[in-house]
Amino acid sequence: MNQRDLSVLIAALFVTSLATGLVTATPPRPGTEDNGLSENESATLWSRDTDNYTSQEEYRQRYGNERTAIHQLANGSDITFKRPPATAATWTRNDFEDLEAGDADTSVHPPHASLKNGVFIEDAHATVFAIQPSTRGHLESGDTPLYIAPNGTMRGFVDYRVRLPNGSSSDNRTVEWSLAEHEIKEVRLQKDGETIARTGGSHTPAIDYRIDDDWSATLTLEAEIDVRLKKRIETDGINGTDVDVVYREETRNVSDSIDVEIYDLSAYPYYAEYPNGDAGVAIFQSRPWQGYTLTDEGNASVRGVWRFYTARNTNWDTLVRSNQTDSVEVASDAIPVSVHAYPSRIGPRAEPIRDGPEIIDTWGTERPSPKRTIGENVTIEVVNQSYETTYGVAVRAENVDREALHVAGIVRGVNASIVKPDAGSERQLRRSNLTVEVLQQNQSQATLRIELRDNETGAPIILNDDTRRYLIGGSARNGSITIADQKVETNASGVAIVTVTEPGIYTARYHPGSWLGHNPAYVSDTATARWHPLGSIDGWFAFVFEVGWQFIPFFVMFYAGRRLLRMLGPADVFQRNP
Repeated sequence: MNQRDLSVLIAALFVTSLATGLVTATPPRPGTEDNGLSENESATLWSRDTDNYTSQEEYRQRYGNERTAIHQLANGSDITFKRPPATAATWTRNDFEDLEAGDADTSVHPPHASLKNGVFIEDAHATVFAIQPSTRGHLESGDTPLYIAPNGTMRGFVDYRVRLPNGSSSDNRTVEWSLAEHEIKEVRLQKDGETIARTGGSHTPAIDYRIDDDWSATLTLEAEIDVRLKKRIETDGINGTDVDVVYREETRNVSDSIDVEIYDLSAYPYYAEYPNGDAGVAIFQSRPWQGYTLTDEGNASVRGVWRFYTARNTNWDTLVRSNQTDSVEVASDAIPVSVHAYPSRIGPRAEPIRDGPEIIDTWGTERPSPKRTIGENVTIEVVNQSYETTYGVAVRAENVDREALHVAGIVRGVNASIVKPDAGSERQLRRSNLTVEVLQQNQSQATLRIELRDNETGAPIILNDDTRRYLIGGSARNGSITIADQKVETNASGVAIVTVTEPGIYTARYHPGSWLGHNPAYVSDTATARWHPLGSIDGWFAFVFEVGWQFIPFFVMFYAGRRLLRMLGPADVFQRNP
């Protein structure tokens, strides 16, 4: 497993989790079971375990060996992934082989199984163990769909026990019951009541399926159980003993259903070319999806808000063994593990981080946080407030190989087929031409004239609908111009008028609406204007007038002082020597 795919909650590593309520079952210690995974891989599976950190020294003393760094990390925290890992399916497939049914006298079932009883068949059940590939999505409270691949495998567990009637004996008649035959005759997989796959009788059926052209469905695992009993009747008569043999049969169907969403992706791309040669790509899909790569080498990629963790299905922590007289709960030898998708506080990301693609827009449905659906003992960076589902992600990149676009879903192995773009999917991206000039000014304010035009055609760019939100398409244009802490829009002539009252340098910036909603679309532009009251003749006149007005009291005092000195001082003060 690639360790860079792990996102670890380092801060929680040395924090002891306080368990409340019932103590959850302890999952197998990594490295103690051969389930097709390395110790590092199996250590990442158990997000529902209690994160009671054990130090390296204590672990060494308790178990007599060392553990890997990932094992140590997973002991005190939970590990998340950027893409749905294969470890859950590998573990589940191999652990399923350890699931063992009882004999004719004993039924083994998980506590949540729906048991059915007949005349001779008792504690019978067919219970879904796992469907894979699949991912449990945590969208919001009360909305946690199970997304399954169109092609996959359902694994189930079927068991029952046989109840033999009590024999009887009288003066001349003896009745004995014995088991002649019993079997699981057939196991079927149904979709909305229609059988789509079947297999022979098995306590642990693994049924491959294929589902096409469906959005959602109810899948049912159904097993047909047959029992044949032998009833032997001995009657003592005058002429000896008569023996009659009668066979009694019973057939019972047991089932378990689960609601699923068939996860089949079709991605719709839109493209744009920036004036400097950069490429723009936007892809959207109406369900949660993981992200896409932009080059054949896969070294440039972008992903949405979804991240992943793996956790066991706690319904299978224990099994119940029941017979005619008693039932006992025992630890389960088979524990299914599932992949879970959740919206992360990390949010959408592009890689490489520094010089990789730039995310220019995301869109989707606004949903409340699904934090309550995660469950206890799962420590992950799930969003704690409303979030956007990022059904669409648009990026700008230096290099995009359209033939190599690879769109990955939140279900392992399910990649989107790229829908062939139509003529409207190509966007023109042009340069804009923004100018700013001082139209009028006086000593207290200035009027700035802002003009925005298409740099190629000279046509005015009209910004008259700043409130409308576009996804793909749209005829009206949004966007805005900011200047002097104001947001302005251009009129039908591509002009906006702004009044400023503080002298200074003013920079206007055009913020175009996303190219997703406009054709042609534009890139940003800036323009600068300088205003100062001394920048015009009127300003200088006003300045001189204001300065002169301010100095009048000083002139008056100076003149008065000279007059007083002439009147009161010596007569020769102002006389010059000959």
